[in-house]
Amino acid sequence: MAIQFNREAFTASLQQSVHIVDDAQQYGQALAGQIDRIYFVSCGAPNRIMLGLQYWLERHSGSLEVRRYFPADFMHIDPPRLDERTLVVLASKSGTTQETIAAAQFLQGKPCRTVGVTQTAELPLAQAVQHCFLLGRTDEAYFGCFMILQALVGGILAKRDGWPLLDKLTRSLKALPAALADAAIANHERAAQEAQLYKDDRVMYFLASGPMFTAAYVLGVCVVMESQWLHCLPVEAAEFFHGPFEAVDGTTPLMLFLGEDPSRAQMERVVTFCQRYTDRVMVYDAKDFPMVGIDPEIRAIVAPYIVGIAAERVAAHLAVLHEQPLTTRRYMWKTEY
Repeated sequence: MAIQFNREAFTASLQQSVHIVDDAQQYGQALAGQIDRIYFVSCGAPNRIMLGLQYWLERHSGSLEVRRYFPADFMHIDPPRLDERTLVVLASKSGTTQETIAAAQFLQGKPCRTVGVTQTAELPLAQAVQHCFLLGRTDEAYFGCFMILQALVGGILAKRDGWPLLDKLTRSLKALPAALADAAIANHERAAQEAQLYKDDRVMYFLASGPMFTAAYVLGVCVVMESQWLHCLPVEAAEFFHGPFEAVDGTTPLMLFLGEDPSRAQMERVVTFCQRYTDRVMVYDAKDFPMVGIDPEIRAIVAPYIVGIAAERVAAHLAVLHEQPLTTRRYMWKTEY
């Protein structure tokens, strides 16, 4: 089972995303004056990418309404403001996610605008939306999806709300694949040691605050829980001291993610508490990563992905120790559900 991180293959798989970053931010600028609200609609990891996008839009835009939905909930709610001034953004790494396709088709009879992100033009999602950004065939659609959607949002913010960092964002997103690879490779040895320490655990907690919760949720649920079948609980720092902290004792494995965004103080409080009551703590801090090519003012935006890919090496090593590859599934794509 391969465990070494292949830098060349990884960066090559994101070249199409790099090439369309400019298109995405320009499209965002063109849309900016034509919309009053953005609804993000997706399942799984793309939904958590959208969590971060929602965070930055709510922080920097004084003029846009922003909401995020799971597709099934979205269709059942049927929001009444799906008018011509509403942009609905949908994403699917595979392009075939059943609920996301259904939501895109549900919108076809409504006056709102729809934008999608997936891999290739023949996929159902690409066929169901008005405009689709195509990542090309890639095993790294998670990162490509973030790059394109963040560029789109950056363009909207710059044109509509005068956000001054669009050029820095665009340059940083183009440099992101190399910075991600650097983070993964640099964490190889640490991850191997941590995987050895936690290989026999069946329960793990993943904690983060603000946009960093993207990393905690995606690693805990979409990687470790989904492929290693561990009982993983992602917890937001803002909620930790309102119940979940009572489960922490000397046996509890915790992975803690610190970002560089305004919510950092919430996680610093969590780290202090957890280190007081257990030694079984893995702290991943964005400030420990150089992020070469990423503008200092953009670090907080990309931090969930830099920190997340570094911590994901723990899962890669666990997969070897468990003799269960990260591609393993018990039900997904194999049975009716």
